[in-house]
Amino acid sequence: MVNLVIAADHGGFSLKQMLVPLLQSEGHRVIDLGANEFLQDDDYPDYAERVAREINSGGSRRGILICGSGAGACIAANKVPGIRASVCHDTYSARQAVEDDNMNVLCLGARVLGLSLALEISRTFLCASFRDEPRYRRRLDKVMEIERAALKNQPGI
Repeated sequence: MVNLVIAADHGGFSLKQMLVPLLQSEGHRVIDLGANEFLQDDDYPDYAERVAREINSGGSRRGILICGSGAGACIAANKVPGIRASVCHDTYSARQAVEDDNMNVLCLGARVLGLSLALEISRTFLCASFRDEPRYRRRLDKVMEIERAALKNQPGI
């Protein structure tokens, strides 16, 4: 159904391990970018970059990142141009962030929510579509212009 990449550091590893087979059982094609084993000293920016690069390459439309709070992974993912990541710990935010803001990476906090809610939020994220209406397009264009301007003004990028 949906081409999805997912990754987690040690803080989100257990939740990812439980979430992936549930999403696959619902027909989603899930590509797991790690961690593939529990590593106490791994770093969320590494997984955030993997997910972001895979989306930007066109290999996947959407991604899910899981760390302890969701915040660190979100911050790291949003450093990659073209990524619109948000921490969502409720279904309303997950749906609205896609419909209004064209979010392409969902960030979850494994220490904030349990499997049941994480699955429901992920389903909501995966089923939502950007409402390509003038007001949402105008706002997204402004966000993308901020990104382009920032990149243009950064030496070495």
